[in-house]
Amino acid sequence: QVQLVESGGGLVQAGGSLRLSCAASGRTFSSYAMGWFRQAPGKEREFVAAVSWSNSNTYYADSVKGRFTISRDNAKNTVYLQMNSLKPEDTAVYYCAAGFVGYGSRTLSSGENTYGYWGQGTQVTVSS
Repeated sequence: QVQLVESGGGLVQAGGSLRLSCAASGRTFSSYAMGWFRQAPGKEREFVAAVSWSNSNTYYADSVKGRFTISRDNAKNTVYLQMNSLKPEDTAVYYCAAGFVGYGSRTLSSGENTYGYWGQGTQVTVSS
């Protein structure tokens, strides 16, 4: 069982930065690929970024590539999403997700169905 708690959301002006954190419970954090998704009002939830257990493999949506950076600290059971050059269209509720892939796996996915555990979400609002 994995429990996820996001933090770090808030209101920021366009061009600004925020760093989201996701604290995970459980002793097998390293066996999970971690991802961030987001859902804007009136839209479906979409993939943002994912990271493998060792930080050696990352995967980004085209819309955030070059602006967002995902990373994880397995010693702290925490995954981060550094968001720079924020745009109003980045406004959404951001969700952290964990998908079991096995220890040492570099497998990543953008599909929601591959992530079995989800946080409650944190609101990010970017003003123009």
